[in-house]
Amino acid sequence: MTKTMGYRDWRWLALWWHHFFLLWSTINGQTRYSIQEELKQGSVVGNLAKDLGLGLSDIFDRKLRVSSEADEQYFSVDAGKGELVVNDRIDREALCRQSASCVLPLQVVLENPLSLHRIEVEIKDINDNSPSFHTKDMSLKISETAAVGTRFSLEGAEDSDVGSNSVKSYILTKNDCFTLKMKEVEDGKTVPELVLEKPLDRERRAVHQLLLTALDGGNPVMSGTSQITISVLDVNDNFPVFDQSTYKVSFGENTEKDTFVIKIAATDADEGLNAEVEFSFGSRTPDSVLSVFEMNSLTGEIHLKGALDYERETSYKIEINARDKGVPENESHCRLQIDVVDVNDNVPEIVLTSEPQSVREDSPSGTVVALINARDADSSNNSKVTLRLPRGSPFTLKPSFSNNYALVTSGALDREMFSEYNIEITATDSGSPPLSSKKIIPVSITDVNDNPPVFTQPSYNVYVKENGVPGSILYSVSASDLDFGENAKISYSILDSKVQDVSVSSYVYINSDNGSIYSMHSFDYEKLKVFQIRVQAKDQGSPSLSSNATVHVFILDQNDNAPAVIYPSSAALGSLSHQRMPRSAKAGHLVTKLTAVDADSGHNAWISYRITEATDSSLFTVNLYTGEVRTKRAASEQDESSQRLLIEIKDDGEPVQSATVTVSILLEDGLHEPILDLRQKVSEPSKKTGRIALYLILSLASVSVLSLVTFLILAVKCMRGSRSSDSCCMTRSDCDGYKNPNRNLQIQLNTDGPIKYVEVLGGDMMSQSQSFRSCMSPMSEYSDFTLIKPSSTTDFKEVISVLDASLPDSTWTFESQQVSRKQ
Repeated sequence: MTKTMGYRDWRWLALWWHHFFLLWSTINGQTRYSIQEELKQGSVVGNLAKDLGLGLSDIFDRKLRVSSEADEQYFSVDAGKGELVVNDRIDREALCRQSASCVLPLQVVLENPLSLHRIEVEIKDINDNSPSFHTKDMSLKISETAAVGTRFSLEGAEDSDVGSNSVKSYILTKNDCFTLKMKEVEDGKTVPELVLEKPLDRERRAVHQLLLTALDGGNPVMSGTSQITISVLDVNDNFPVFDQSTYKVSFGENTEKDTFVIKIAATDADEGLNAEVEFSFGSRTPDSVLSVFEMNSLTGEIHLKGALDYERETSYKIEINARDKGVPENESHCRLQIDVVDVNDNVPEIVLTSEPQSVREDSPSGTVVALINARDADSSNNSKVTLRLPRGSPFTLKPSFSNNYALVTSGALDREMFSEYNIEITATDSGSPPLSSKKIIPVSITDVNDNPPVFTQPSYNVYVKENGVPGSILYSVSASDLDFGENAKISYSILDSKVQDVSVSSYVYINSDNGSIYSMHSFDYEKLKVFQIRVQAKDQGSPSLSSNATVHVFILDQNDNAPAVIYPSSAALGSLSHQRMPRSAKAGHLVTKLTAVDADSGHNAWISYRITEATDSSLFTVNLYTGEVRTKRAASEQDESSQRLLIEIKDDGEPVQSATVTVSILLEDGLHEPILDLRQKVSEPSKKTGRIALYLILSLASVSVLSLVTFLILAVKCMRGSRSSDSCCMTRSDCDGYKNPNRNLQIQLNTDGPIKYVEVLGGDMMSQSQSFRSCMSPMSEYSDFTLIKPSSTTDFKEVISVLDASLPDSTWTFESQQVSRKQ
C-alpha cells in the first residue's frame, strides 16, 4: 500500500540533510602517523595540535578529545604539549593479525565550533614472534622401494609477524638420503618438501630422524623447529640366507632312531611375513633319503627316523630349500652331506702297572709316582690312544714304549696347600667320533717339617694385680704349625733370663702343652713393677723348628700399704709425740708438722691428715695435705695445760689404708721461742749452727739442680720413646720409665713449708725402680739428715756419693739398709 508523503515528512527530511551537510563541512582533512608496535606507555606519536593548526589554548577552550573505533583507547593527548601519546601496549598481531597493513583510525573532536578530524596511526611490525610449527613431531612412512626424487610435503611454519619478519627459509639437518626443496602455493607462499635423494634400505636403517628449522627475516633472526621421524616400510626384497652353504655331519652306523642330526638355520633380513622362513627337502630328493631322515619345516631340525647302514650307503647328499612367506615368495638352497662312518664301539682302557706311591713334599721333579698302560680293543686308528692330564697339575706323563707311561712329578709340592691329589687321567682314542675314558689315581703327599710354629702375636702385654694367689694363671700364649703329625706338635718353654738378678723361672712357669703361664708366688708392686718373659714354641719335627715371643708382664699396684709416719721420729717408732707451745701463741701458730709416706703409687699414695679426737677441738687444726698442726685460735688461761690430739693419716686407695698418731701438747707459760731453746741445748756456738744451715742450703740447692737435670733428661727420653708407645712419667712416689737401659740416679725434692722432703730414685730397665725418701724436721738446723730404707734394695753407695758432694762437712754411713748423717 502506497502512502503519499505529507508536508511534515518533507520538512523532517529537509532538516536531516541540513545537519548532514553541516557535519561534512567540519572535516578539514586527514592526518596519518606511523609508529612501531610495543612502544612504551607515554611514547610520543606526533604533535597533534601543530598538525591540526591549533594553539595550546584551543585544546582546553575547544575541549579537544580523541576517540578510537576500537574497544581499547590506545592513545591520549598531552594537553600541556598538544602531543598524541601512547596510552596502552599495542600488539600489532592482536590488532591486525596477518594483514599486511595495520592502521588504527582515530577521530579528533573539537567544539565551539564543532569540528571533526580523522587521523590514522599506522602500526609497524617488529620481529617479536618466532616461527612455530603446529606439530612439533612430524611422522612419515615411506616404502623402501620409493623412487629417488620422490617428494613428500611437510607442514610449514607460521609466524605472527608480517613482511620481512615472517618465515623466510627452512633448514634440514644434514643426512644421506633426503634434501629440502620449497614449493610455491597460492598467494606466493612456499611450503617445504622432503626430496628422496638416495634409495632407502630398511634392512640397513629402519628409522631416520631429521630436524626441520624455520627461520624468519627479522633482525635478529628467530627460529622454530620440528622433529621429523621417517619410518621405512619393508618390502620382500631379500632372500633367505643360510648360515652355511654346505652342511656336513657324520654319524655312526649304530645311531639310534629319532636321533637329532642337525639344525639348518637361515635368516631373512625383511620383517613380518617377509622374514618368516620354512624349510623342506628338495623336490628331487629320492625316497631312500626321505625314508631315513625327516625335517621340521619351522625349526629346520633334522632327525633320524630310519636305520643307517654303512655297507648300503656311506654318504647322503641332500638339497635343502628355505622359502619365505612374502609376495612373491623368495627361495634359497643349500646342501647337506651326512657321512656314515664305521662304528668305534670300544672305549680306551687305563691299567695301573704298579700302585701309586706316597710322595714327600720335598721330592725333586721327575720322581716316579706310578706306571700306567693304555689299551683299546679296536683296530687301526680306533685303537690309537692318547693320555692327557688336566692343566695346572704338578704331575706329567712320561711315555715309555708301546702305550706305556710313567706318572712323574713336574713341579714343587706343598703338603700344606694340597695334602692329596686325585689325578684324573683321560684316555682318548683316534676313532671318529673319538671315544674316551677317565681314571682317577689318588696320590698322597707326606709331610716334611718345613714350617716353624707361629705365635698369634709377636709380643703380648699382660697386666697382673699385685698380691695375687701363687699358682694362678697369668696368660695363655698360643702358636700354630702348618705341618702335620709330629711336625705340628708344639711344646712351650720359657727361655732363661734375669729379673732383678734372679732367673725368671723363679717367678713363673709355663705349661708345655697349652702355653698357659702361671705365677710361682705373689707379686709385690713395690718391689717389682714390670718384667719380661721370653717364650719359645718348638715343634717335634726332625730337625725341630721353633719361634719366640715376648710377654711383657706389668704389675698393677694395689692399696696394700698403710701410710707410715716418718716425723716426728717418736711417732714413727709408735710412741707418743710430745710437743710444747707457749700459752701466748696466737692463732695460726705452727705447733708441729706430721710427715708420712705411703709405699704405694698413684692415688694409693695420696695422703691426707685429719684430727679424729682432741682435748679441745676448737684449739688446734691440722692441714689436710701438709700435716701441719696449727692453733685455730689464741690459747687462753682457761685452756688445759695438757692437750692431746689423735690424728688419722689415710691414703686415697681402695680400700682406704690409714694410721694414727697421738700428739701430746704441753702449754707452758713464759715459753716464747722453743726453737731457740732447743738450739741452745743442742749447739752452743752460733757459728756451728750457721754452718749447718749453710750446708743444708747448699745440699738442697744441689739436689734441686740435680732434680732439674734429671727431669730434663727424662723428658727428652720420653719424647724419643713416644714413637714406640713407651710412656715415661715422674711423680712424687714413682717413676715408671723402665725402658731406660742405663742405670741412673734421680733425686726429687719437695719443699712444703718448713719441712724438706727429698726422694731419690734409681734403677735399671728390668729392675724395680729404687726409691729413698728423706725428711727433715722443722728443727732441721740441728737434727740428723736421715734417708729411710725404701721398699727394695738399691745401690746406696750412689746415694751416699751424691750426698757427700752436697754436704762435704758431714759423714754419711750405711747401716741396716739405712743411710744416716753424722757431723
